[in-house]
Amino acid sequence: MNHWTDASEDEDAEQGFVRPYTITQGRTVNARADLTLITMITTVAQPVEQLAARALQPEHRVILQQCRTPVALAEVAAELNLPVVVTKILIADLLALGGVTARPPLAVAVGQSPDMTLLQAVRDGLLRL
Repeated sequence: MNHWTDASEDEDAEQGFVRPYTITQGRTVNARADLTLITMITTVAQPVEQLAARALQPEHRVILQQCRTPVALAEVAAELNLPVVVTKILIADLLALGGVTARPPLAVAVGQSPDMTLLQAVRDGLLRL
């Protein structure tokens, strides 16, 4: 299955092309405003087979496999090679089914500000590149 970013210039654009709105069944807006790029997604302990019995799309199954350990929403989108908006809609589907949980990163969850020393070290390292 090819996503919108997989088509090469010499391929026929109409052949084997799956548009993002097809994956989301025409939905373009996520109902959950709390899903951000840094939201941590984790698969719930219930067996994936129970969810697989429902009509899940292949992308849903990839998300369930990938999120066995906590993964940021942005990483899930990168792994799927899909736009973040599409990934948010797919994750919202799994949240509604009870297949995954979503939480903010720990520093944000407990109301702490980020460690400025760490952020400065990261910035300095990036500037040296």
